[in-house]
Amino acid sequence: MGKGSIGITILGSGVIGGGVATVLLQQRKLLAERTGIDLELLHVAELDREKHTVKGAPYCTDAGVAIDDPRTRIVVELIGGTGAAGQLIERALRLGKHVVTANKSLLALRGPELFALAREHHACVGFEASCAGGIPLINSLISGLVANRIEALVGIVNGTCNFILTQMTRHGLSYAVALEEARKAGFAEADPTLDVSGRDAAQKLAILASLAFDARAAESDIFVRGIDSLDATDLKFAGELGYVVKLLAIAQREGKDRVSLRVHPTLVHADDQLAQVGGSFNAVSIYGNSVGHVLFYGRGAGRTPTASAVVSDIVQIALGVTPLAFKQMNLLPRDVKMKVLPFEDLQSRYYLRLTAKDEPGVLAQVTKVLGMHRISLSAVLQREANASQFVPVVITTHQAREGDVQKALVEIDKIKSLRPPAVCLRIIDPPKEFGGS
Repeated sequence: MGKGSIGITILGSGVIGGGVATVLLQQRKLLAERTGIDLELLHVAELDREKHTVKGAPYCTDAGVAIDDPRTRIVVELIGGTGAAGQLIERALRLGKHVVTANKSLLALRGPELFALAREHHACVGFEASCAGGIPLINSLISGLVANRIEALVGIVNGTCNFILTQMTRHGLSYAVALEEARKAGFAEADPTLDVSGRDAAQKLAILASLAFDARAAESDIFVRGIDSLDATDLKFAGELGYVVKLLAIAQREGKDRVSLRVHPTLVHADDQLAQVGGSFNAVSIYGNSVGHVLFYGRGAGRTPTASAVVSDIVQIALGVTPLAFKQMNLLPRDVKMKVLPFEDLQSRYYLRLTAKDEPGVLAQVTKVLGMHRISLSAVLQREANASQFVPVVITTHQAREGDVQKALVEIDKIKSLRPPAVCLRIIDPPKEFGGS
C-alpha cells in the first residue's frame, strides 16, 4: 500500500482486540521505524462499554460507521462467530477495504466465498491468527514452503485440550479434574464444548489442509473425535507401552489424489517431538517433498501471541505484500474440492482396551475375531487378577483398515466374557526418514 499513514479499525475489544489495540498504540513508533508506515488506530468498535479498557484507544459503538470511515483502510475483525462478524467483513470487503481476522470458524465455513468477494473488490484477507495463535504457520504454508509438495500435516492445534491431556498424563488427574484446572488457569471457556469435542481443531485443520493441498476442505469433510470421553486409564496404559496421548489434527496424502482428514486422540511415540509438547502450547509437523520435516512450535492462543500474529498481518497488508500474494495465489480455492479418503478406508495402527473376565479362552475368542477381519496383533498387555474378576486387556495392532477394525469391535463387544464397549484409539508413527531408526 506504500508509505504514509494507514488507518485501522478494530472490531471487538475483548481479550484479543484489546491486545491488538495495545500493541498498535505502544509500538506505533517502532512499527513506523521498521516499516516506514504510520499505522494509525482510528476506531475500536465495541458495544459493551465495560470492555473499553485500553487507555488511549479511540472507542466507538457503531461498527458500521467505523468501517465506512474513508480513512479506514484495514479492518481487523476480532468479534468471532459466523453471524455479525461475517456481515461486517462483507461490508468492509465490498468497500474495497482489506480485512484481518482470527476467526477460524467463519473461515472454515465461508472462507472461499469471502476470499472471492475480496478479490472481486480488489481487497485481501489476512488470517495468520486463525490457526495456532502466534505461530507463523499460515505465512509459512503460503510462502515459506511454496517450493514443496506437502505430503502431510500433523499437529497439536488446540491448547485447551493439550493442557488437559498434559495434566492427565503427568499428574494422573481425571478428565473432569483436569478440565477444572484448565478453567482455573484461563485455558478453558465456561462452555468448553468447541475445544474438547475436537471441533475447534477440525476448523483449523480445514483451513490448513486447504492451504497445504491446494483444494477446498470443509469441516464436514473431517472425521472428528474429542477428548471428552477419554479415560485416564488409557493414558496410563499408553505410557506403559511407550506412548503419549495427544489430540492430533492430521491431513495426509493417500495415493495419487486423495487426502485423509481427521482429528482424534492419538497415541504418539514418546520419542516424537509432538509427545514432548506440554501445557497450552501448540506444535505442527509439516512434511514436504523438498524440505523434509519441519516443526512449528509456540503459544497457540492468548492475548499477546494472537495479537502478534494480527499485527503481523496488518504490517504485511500495509507493505503491499499480502495484497499482491492474495491477487496472484490460489488461496482457499473455491472451485477445487478436495478428494477426501473415506474414513473407513484409513490404514492405521490401533490401541484396543478390553475389559475381560479372567477365565480361559477369552483372548483366543478376541484374536479369532480380529484374524477374521485381517487384523494382526503387535502386542498384548494384561494384568493379573483373582479368579472371576474383570481385568483390562490392552492390545496394539499392526496396520489395519479402519472399517475392518470397527466391524471387529462390534463382534468383540458381543463376547459374553467381555464388558462392553471396547476402547479404540489410533496410533501414529512418524515417517521412517524422521523416526530416529
